[in-house]
Parts: sequence; C-alpha cells; structure tokens
Amino acid sequence: MEDPKIIAERILENVEKVIVGKASEVRLAVICLLCQGHLLIEDVPGVGKTTLARSLAKSTGCNFKRIQFTPDILPSDVTGVSVYNQRSSDFEFRPGPIMAQIVLADEINRATPKTQSALLEAMEERQTTVDGTTYKLPQPFMVMATQNPIEYEGTFPLPEAQLDRFLMRVHLGYPTNTDEVLMMDSQQTVHPIDSLEQVTNADEIVGIQRAVKEIYVDPLIKQYIVALVDMTRQHEAVYLGASPRGSLALYRTAQARALLDGRDFVIPDDVKELAYTTLGHRVIVSPSARVKSISASDIILGCVERVPVPGMRARGGQPR
Repeated sequence: MEDPKIIAERILENVEKVIVGKASEVRLAVICLLCQGHLLIEDVPGVGKTTLARSLAKSTGCNFKRIQFTPDILPSDVTGVSVYNQRSSDFEFRPGPIMAQIVLADEINRATPKTQSALLEAMEERQTTVDGTTYKLPQPFMVMATQNPIEYEGTFPLPEAQLDRFLMRVHLGYPTNTDEVLMMDSQQTVHPIDSLEQVTNADEIVGIQRAVKEIYVDPLIKQYIVALVDMTRQHEAVYLGASPRGSLALYRTAQARALLDGRDFVIPDDVKELAYTTLGHRVIVSPSARVKSISASDIILGCVERVPVPGMRARGGQPR
C-alpha cells in the first residue's frame, strides 16, 4: 500500500476543494475516519455539515446513505426490515440506510429515544440485529451525526450513553467574509461536490486504519492521557467526568494525528490538541458552574494546564 500519510493528505486536499476555510475541522473528520470512530457535528444550519459528509464519502469511494431524522421515524427505518415474499414463502431482509459505509444521521436529536437507540448497536458493535438475525456492517463504517445546538423545540437531547459513543465532536462555525465570497464564486455555475473525484478506496482506508494502530505510544504518554482524563473527574466544576472510553478516544486520535504529521510516534502536543474534541462532549458541567458561564471547553483547557506534561525521550529510553 502507498504511504498512509500521502493518501490521507490527498483526502484532505480533495475535501477542502468543497469545504472552504475549514482545514482543521476537515482534518479532524479524517482523523475520526482513520480511527474507526463516529463524528458528531454540532452547529447551526447551513454551515456545511451535510456537505462535509458527502465530500468525505465521495473522496474515499465509500458508499453513502443519509437518514433524515424526524419524530415519527421508526427503528426499522434505520436498521431495515424483514418482508414476507409470497413467491418464496419466506422472509427477506431489506437493509436500511445504516448498512452503508458512511452514514449521515441528519438532525439526530429530532428522533425519539427508541430510534436513537437503534444506532447504538451499530455504532459500538458494528452490526445490527433485525428479527433475531445479526448482520455485519461494511468496512469502513462511520456515522456522522449532526444536530442544531440552538433550536431545541421538538428535539430529544442525546443521552450521555449515546454521546459517549461518538469518538469526537466538532463545530464548523461560520466562514470568514473572504471564505464566504470564495464559496459564492465556486458555486456560481455548479456545486464543486458534483465534480469531486475519488482519490482513494475503501480497502486503502481499512489499511490506514490498521496502520494507525501501529503508531508507537510511550508509556509516559499513556500515563499523561489517563491523568488528563482523571482530572476531568476531579475538576470542581464537573458533575460527571469523562469515561474510560474517553481515554481510549484520546489515545487513538493521537495516533492518527501523529500519522498525518508523518511520525511513527505520539508526542504530548497530539494529546493536548485533541483533548477538547474527544473529551468535551463527555463532560457534564455542574449546575453551579453553568450559572457562572463555565463551559466544557473551559474545563478541558483547565485540565490541560493542570496536568504536568511528560518529558520527551527516545523510544524505550529514559525521560529527558
């Protein structure tokens, strides 16, 4: 297989032809894919959440399905349903949109808890069970869910157990004035996603996912990750800190960031850069801290400042 870093850079450059001025957010989405994780995109309408998912799927050659969540959508609309075939006198399984490689769960918080829970098995176990029969999901498999943080009428907020299953949460935000003009220019006659070309394939993505797991993480870095996550549990402004799944998320994403930077080892900066993205949605701010306008971002930043950073050392050597 070609150098994983070169393939990843091709994906980044390709997606950035469509998503203008959001290089760091696109990078985080690619990191999430390479970690076999799921991404929660929380932002206001019209900033490119759906376009990011479509661009990533088209660039990687993965098949793409979109689920538009509404209060009346049923779990079977997500997972699929068994239909009786009169000719064969047997039931046939008709797969739902979850049986794709990249799935966009649009406005996920508009679905009822019962339908939201239909995603849990797929996201965690990478399989879905219908009428007692278990179906494996394709590889790679990634759920990109979106939700609007402003409009809460008619929504069902995601419970902590489901939030915890998202590897990362990102916010796209509004583009700058210059980037918004560039968007107008690029879409004057045709949308750039229509001419977006495939730059890799699903097999290469699976290969890079394996390569990410081979990136070396020093025991001192592992201790640093655990100390950082533990600090979120002890912080005075926290009602509930990050779970052990948060430690694993920070560990894996740091490996992917190292690979994208062309390194075969993780450094403390990888961990610090990804701390909020992987831990922010796993932390519940206490009511008293919320009154003081303390956010999850403030808490994670405070934890990063409090935990001592381990010294650099050669692989297997002594700390400097």
